[in-house]
Amino acid sequence: MRPILMKGHERPLTFLKYNRDGDLLFSCAKDHTPTVWFADNGERLGTYRGHNGAVWCCDVSRDSTRLITGSADQSAMLWDVQTGKQLFTFNFDSPARAVDFSVGDKLSVITTDPFMGLPSAIHVKRIAADPDDQIGESVLVLKGPQGRINRAVWGPLNRTIISAGEDAVVRIWDTETGKLLKENDKDIGHKKTITSLAKSTDASHFLTGSLDKSAKLWDSRTLTLIKTYVTERPVNAVAMSPLLNHVVLGGGQDASSVTTTDHRAGKFEAKFYDKILQEEIGGVKGHFGPINALAFNPDGKSFSSGGEDGYVRLHHFDPDYFKIPSI
Repeated sequence: MRPILMKGHERPLTFLKYNRDGDLLFSCAKDHTPTVWFADNGERLGTYRGHNGAVWCCDVSRDSTRLITGSADQSAMLWDVQTGKQLFTFNFDSPARAVDFSVGDKLSVITTDPFMGLPSAIHVKRIAADPDDQIGESVLVLKGPQGRINRAVWGPLNRTIISAGEDAVVRIWDTETGKLLKENDKDIGHKKTITSLAKSTDASHFLTGSLDKSAKLWDSRTLTLIKTYVTERPVNAVAMSPLLNHVVLGGGQDASSVTTTDHRAGKFEAKFYDKILQEEIGGVKGHFGPINALAFNPDGKSFSSGGEDGYVRLHHFDPDYFKIPSI
């Protein structure tokens, strides 16, 4: 399995997202310019210029016409995927962190960081079908979590929003009323910052990765803990295979201590775990720094990883991968 090395970012990667068809890969980095690539050969299609801060997160609509990005320049932008044109800018008083389109693309959730005495918040925006009708007002604003909210995604049928972040608590909110419905049990939850969250294809369960060197699998409706995957390094990124019972965890130590680590020490590999048995089944080495982003192609036949080293590595699986015994 030879990776395709995609060099288009000058700064560390922050997020990777495939479109639903699996033919495009969107990458965000700290260099202000989200980029779109062909997902089969790693060719760069284009960039979305307009932000002037690190871009933390992105999401693409189901029909691959709209892209939304959240940035440290205190804005979230809507883009035309095909032309790279800015369609609308949502302005905030603090950096925008996580973005996620709802099922149907009529709503988007955007989280903002704590900043200059302002608490962190989760904003729900209506996304107009025609960009000319787009307005910036929030339908709903949720406050409560302490510290940064690193991820917020829509739950099943858009009835809930699932959020997680610095205070290591996974929360489920009601999207109609804005009420907090559930928090995970402190005894079974993560002990340190939750860095990443990935939903299963059917949104019935989701995976969280944390700096406490573990990843946990949760039920989306009841917030029951299903599985825990333990590693020996902080987890910065998680992904779930849509095809096989595999989860991938990526991480490494803090960027500040990277220079003291030999990349051959194997701390910078993407580790594959059996989703059911919770056992490690393999690893993919290659990055020269911690892995910050992971994504699976919706067909399950390839995955990509983005690192602190500024590279995106695109891996198409060998036929042997699909023969890994699974229960």
